[in-house]
Amino acid sequence: MTDRRAPATAEHRRTVPAAPPFAKGGAPLLGHAWNLVRDPLGFLSGLRASGDLVRIRLGPRQAYAVCDPALVATLLKSPDFAVGGPLWDTMELLIGKGVATSNGRVHRRQRRMIQPAFRIDRIAEHARVMEEEARAMAGRWRPGATVDLGEEVFRVAVRIVARSLMHVDSIDERAERLSGSLHTVFGGLYRRMVLSAGPFYRIPLPAHRRFEDALADLHRLVDEIIAERRESAMDREDLLTALLAAKDENGEALTEQEVHDQTVSLLVAGAENVASTLMWTFQLLAEHPAEESRIRTEVREVTEGRPVDFGDLPRLSHTRNVITEAMRVRPAVWILTRRAVADSTLGGYRIPAGADIVYSPYAMQRDPRAFVRHLEFDPDRWLPERTPEAGRRAMMPFGTGNRKCPGDHFSMAEMTIVLATIAPRWRFVALRETDAEPRIGITLQPRRLKVRAVPLSGS
Repeated sequence: MTDRRAPATAEHRRTVPAAPPFAKGGAPLLGHAWNLVRDPLGFLSGLRASGDLVRIRLGPRQAYAVCDPALVATLLKSPDFAVGGPLWDTMELLIGKGVATSNGRVHRRQRRMIQPAFRIDRIAEHARVMEEEARAMAGRWRPGATVDLGEEVFRVAVRIVARSLMHVDSIDERAERLSGSLHTVFGGLYRRMVLSAGPFYRIPLPAHRRFEDALADLHRLVDEIIAERRESAMDREDLLTALLAAKDENGEALTEQEVHDQTVSLLVAGAENVASTLMWTFQLLAEHPAEESRIRTEVREVTEGRPVDFGDLPRLSHTRNVITEAMRVRPAVWILTRRAVADSTLGGYRIPAGADIVYSPYAMQRDPRAFVRHLEFDPDRWLPERTPEAGRRAMMPFGTGNRKCPGDHFSMAEMTIVLATIAPRWRFVALRETDAEPRIGITLQPRRLKVRAVPLSGS
């Protein structure tokens, strides 16, 4: 039978978008997954040398890596690309179908329910809890003692999110359970994202059992918190109460699973991401004592010795710039993924439906094309007169568009208050056992953050 289709002409070939080029390197069978396991930060940072959009191989799968900030912004705002891909497929093990992993109508409904908890007036009410917890943490330290700042700031971040947004009772015991479970779970999620070999993770190896036990305990704890709130007659103005009282468009209450997934999402974002950023901020300040001294001076001038409160935040500009620069140099969220919902184009290249797309805030925010002296810790680069347009485009610590983190103002207020509470009381000296190399997981954290606590006069 004769094929009657006309042969492709040169003009036709020119009008059909091409697939982007493949990134260099890769190993047999594993492809670029080996690079993402062995040196993910170096690999992602080097991809832009191959192009603004390239293909990578993750074992048998093929993915697309977006390296240009303008293309990333297009990706995040386009309806052709939904939340999905290896990261979010893996995160569903932890947070289910919460606001972070849902799409479309479900996401819009969940976003509307959560957003009121993050109004500025609500954040102002929670500022007292933030300051109390930071002050209590500082009060536990002794002059000259070795402090594990990683454990300390993770614990305080868990306590703040539990007290502020869920009014959790029995916080002391539960904060320890939450901290331990989340640490173990996050440690196991990254390899499941890069090497999604499902049957392998069902082998009862000790590391796999620890992961499954910690994941189960985290979900049990969340169910305990929800059950106690349902039984409580107290009227509390927090997110958990709002979720339990919420109705969908048909006037029906949320299911137990929906409430559970939203609560886990809240804990994860409020604990892991905030804690990781604070760890890096303290680590960088230990290396840059002059910046630490500037924070101390600013806080004392603004507060005149009283506790930091929400009204002080606009005047704590250098403290805020230090946190912003820490998020640039050492972002907690360093890799994110999307999935194409239809055949589409991006940057002039063809992206097929179902394709996974990867982008790296870490690589964008340390790109020399966006920032001069891109590897230096320089909080003053965020002064209004110094911030270049390219830098503003590349800096997306909370995302952009309708998927921007709903808790961005809450998180910045929390981190600023914690830092401004600690800085006038203590300075930290890095010890030999400190290891500031990033520990690769779903988030980035220092491997070990051990410091000597030195009290300051008048603290």
